[in-house]
Amino acid sequence: MKLGYVRVSSKDQNTSRQDAIMAELGVEKVYTDKISGKNTDRPQLQEMMTFVREGDVIIVESISRFARNTKDLLELVEQLGIKNVQFISQKENIDTHTDIGKFLLTIFGAISELERDCIRQRQREGIDIAIAEGRYKGRPRKSVEQFDEVYSQWRSKKITAKKACKLLDVARSTFYRRVRQYEDELTVDF
Repeated sequence: MKLGYVRVSSKDQNTSRQDAIMAELGVEKVYTDKISGKNTDRPQLQEMMTFVREGDVIIVESISRFARNTKDLLELVEQLGIKNVQFISQKENIDTHTDIGKFLLTIFGAISELERDCIRQRQREGIDIAIAEGRYKGRPRKSVEQFDEVYSQWRSKKITAKKACKLLDVARSTFYRRVRQYEDELTVDF
């Protein structure tokens, strides 16, 4: 069976280009993740890795869609090899059933990892420049309306922290950070 794996880095990105390649190659079943490829904790990837059987073929548009670091790439391909599943990367024209394909896989995997590291470095440099110029303030703070009221209920043990987070629609870490800020402000006022 021909199986395809498609990945984009976020929910708002479009998979149509990769989907068209899968259709063109006659892929029978496609697994799609809309999540970062920084590790292998991706639901559809894991489902596909569990599903594959001996004789199946996994097709990806490019290695970077399958794994973003060499270690993950080689481990995934090794798992496929143990199951006698063929791995093909369309862009790099790699077939792991050949010795040269296995060699090229390692090289292209290292290139994908380098590319990801370079992207992160450029992003960090851009953020540092924007901070220095006063243009970057980080993610906008979530407005926490009715905090005083919810805080009072929580402090008097009328509600749990979990309930407070739900009422304010914030994560637990945000709630406790806001509690510290609020209590610091109260201390300064006295």
